[in-house]
Amino acid sequence: MIDAYEDPGTPDSRSGGRYLWWLVARQPWRCAAGAMFGSVWMVLLAATPYLMARAIDDGLEPGDMGALALWSGALFTVGAFNSWLSIMRHRTMTRVRMDANFRTVKVVVGQAVRLGAWLPRQMGAGEVVTIGVGDVQTISQSLTVVGPGVGAVVAYLAVAVLLVSVSPLIAAVVLLGIPVIVLLVGPLLGRLQGSETEYRERQGVLTARIGDLAGGLRVLAGLGGKTLVADAFRRDSQRLREQGYRVGAVTSWVQALGIGLPTLFLAVVTWLAARLAAQGDITVGQLVSVYGYVAVLVGPVSFWVECGYQISRGLVCARRVVRFLRLEPMPDTGTRDAPSEPSALYDPESGVRVLPGRLTALVAEHPADATAILDRLARYTPSDATWGGTRLDDIALPQIREHILLADHESDLFAGTLQDMIGPLRGAGQCRSAAPPRGATSHNAPADATPHHTATQTALHTAAADDIVQALPDGLNTHMAAQARNLSGGQRQRIRLARALLADPEILLAVEPTSALDAHTEATVADRLGEARHGRTTVVTTTSPLVLDRADTVHYLVDGKVAASGGHHELLDTTPGYRALVARDNEEAVR
Repeated sequence: MIDAYEDPGTPDSRSGGRYLWWLVARQPWRCAAGAMFGSVWMVLLAATPYLMARAIDDGLEPGDMGALALWSGALFTVGAFNSWLSIMRHRTMTRVRMDANFRTVKVVVGQAVRLGAWLPRQMGAGEVVTIGVGDVQTISQSLTVVGPGVGAVVAYLAVAVLLVSVSPLIAAVVLLGIPVIVLLVGPLLGRLQGSETEYRERQGVLTARIGDLAGGLRVLAGLGGKTLVADAFRRDSQRLREQGYRVGAVTSWVQALGIGLPTLFLAVVTWLAARLAAQGDITVGQLVSVYGYVAVLVGPVSFWVECGYQISRGLVCARRVVRFLRLEPMPDTGTRDAPSEPSALYDPESGVRVLPGRLTALVAEHPADATAILDRLARYTPSDATWGGTRLDDIALPQIREHILLADHESDLFAGTLQDMIGPLRGAGQCRSAAPPRGATSHNAPADATPHHTATQTALHTAAADDIVQALPDGLNTHMAAQARNLSGGQRQRIRLARALLADPEILLAVEPTSALDAHTEATVADRLGEARHGRTTVVTTTSPLVLDRADTVHYLVDGKVAASGGHHELLDTTPGYRALVARDNEEAVR
């Protein structure tokens, strides 16, 4: 089975069927073993009626106890051996399914990492969750066909040969009748694929709505929008339920026909064999063997129908995985290196110029305008932005990610210890072992602290988050829930800021880093941020006078364009729109 750290390989994403075949081809020996075990197991099931017929005809009917004992012993031996084969078949096929499961998970996760920030722009979170939770299981289950499915074909051919030796007429009926049964179920499988596809699509929509509801419940409660979202969720749930009923209706017919038709066929063949026995054309033992052969065939036919059902569902899910694997990240045609010395960032679309080594603030009438500028400066959206006179899209993307970090105030916080949550971010600069800032206590930077621990405490102190650590039962080793939901909104924002500071990028672009903080904490963060980032480039979007007062340069934006630039106090005196936007009751105190 695939190792957790093993390369899953390059998937074949040309079609859903080719992807399923790729999963088989990645474990050929295990799949071959599953097919062998399944084939021998089913053939020996068919051998049981033959041994029973010989025991009756050679031993029981003539009264030959030696022959009866011989054939009975053979029957017992074959049964015991077949039990072992059944165990091995099940173990092997479990490994086949688990390998396909883990391999698909690794491929999907790898693709999600490869797409990065480009993923939300191309596919909703609900659909990705549906792939990871439901589709992966269905795909792995469809690989059952390589074991019992192959065995069913072999057993069918073996029984056909045995029936020819008993009665060519019965053999012809069986050989022609079983394919007819399979063909009768075929159209239902096509209908099932269509219903299953629509069901999966609706499931993705509902999953996305659940995620939005869980993430924004507090905001919805404050705005009074819970009822509207609940009504939308109820409508989507009803549509999904109705589609689920359609899928269930088709599935019930497939499974009913898969069991019912072979059973009905068994009755027909048994009646035909009984007439031949009554006419003396076959012996009583042969009559028993025919019944056993056809009874054994119920299993392979049921397996065929089940495999068809599983493959139909597997193809639907594989197509969704393939569609996800075909997504491409933002094109990276850059080949140049990043500037070797601190350089200015410039966004021609807005006119924002960020000088190196300074704290720059963006103030916008519409916060989305300022955020869009940071997206362009961090190269998360195509633009004509430049860095040191070189277009950002001409610089290799890994170089951009190594030197420029975009810190969103609503970025994800992953479950784990607090230390893991704020640990150094790969590819976003190196964590430096800085001395603790002035005012940091010995608790923040113990004498025997490692460089990493010291840097962590420094980042927490700068973000005014050391009190959060002190209040937790196990400090940095305290386990945190996903999105740090066991913390308040302001605490989460400070943890996000500490994580960005610990990454210590050359250029830090922060979206509203203090919007959820009270005035006292906000002033503390503003003071410490300027000191901690002294000599390096930092850009923040904010309308807080407490932060703006400490910025070296402020750009006032109107409709996404720079309307005025200068110091905070200068803009307050010269720009009425800026003054109206940022003025607060404590403005005079700040000035």
